[in-house]
Amino acid sequence: MKRNGFGWLLLSPTLVLLGLFGVFPFIYVVWVSFHEWNPFAANPEKVFNWASNYRTLVFDRGFIASLGVTLAFVFFAVSSQVILGYLLAQAFMREFPGKAFFRTIHTLPLIMAPIIVGSVWKLMTTPSIGVIPYMLKTTVGFDLNIGTSALAAFVITVIMDVWHWTPLVTLSLIAALVSLPPDPFEQAQIDGADKWQIFRHITLPMITPALIATVFIRLMDAMRTVDEVLMLTGGGPGSATRFLGVHIFKEVFPRTNYGYGSAVSVIVLYLTIVICWLLYVSLIAPRTKRK
Repeated sequence: MKRNGFGWLLLSPTLVLLGLFGVFPFIYVVWVSFHEWNPFAANPEKVFNWASNYRTLVFDRGFIASLGVTLAFVFFAVSSQVILGYLLAQAFMREFPGKAFFRTIHTLPLIMAPIIVGSVWKLMTTPSIGVIPYMLKTTVGFDLNIGTSALAAFVITVIMDVWHWTPLVTLSLIAALVSLPPDPFEQAQIDGADKWQIFRHITLPMITPALIATVFIRLMDAMRTVDEVLMLTGGGPGSATRFLGVHIFKEVFPRTNYGYGSAVSVIVLYLTIVICWLLYVSLIAPRTKRK
């Protein structure tokens, strides 16, 4: 009992911080989501409206459009990051000249704040001064303008997110690959297995827990992307890059619709949990049952 009490005593600062900055804000947002509240209106009082905000968002075309482009963004961005991250992790597992230098350069995007990333890519994609439109125009004759082309804005946003967060996937998978025991690989080579068979039957199953954890982290971050997109496109043109995070931002700050914005935030959290649970059930749970 004394040991348990001492353990809880050591955990108490973390639990207090978790309650203050995690549990309490979540409960407050859920509570606000059942109210109509504009603190800057003539009547700043909260008005309880039951589930009216949730009923509104179900029929809100702006929310539905934001949900669609967000899911598309998450799919293309996270899948690209996983593929590129694994290939780069395998490359960095080998020795080659300048390996330390390239690993350092590759990791640099991670230390940049999202708002800085959005600003840099804004400069690089501005038609009058940007290096990307200039290169595309001089090499293939393509006029890039993310302010008028919805597809171009969406694609550039995905590329920006891949550039920013692929190093995180690479570092996670390098740690997973380094920890793999060499015996199964040596035995597979002796038995005549090719590279694809080794990857499919040995490497992939052994790194799946680390891979899924990395995907969970990136999926949760991608679902709430705001800063980079606001700096790069402002959520446009149209609803091409009006992701759920941007939709919540514009509902809460410019329109000061705190009740509805809180309801959307709760739904985004619920969708994130559901998607992560589906990934767990489809990939991790079957492996656990077999064991």
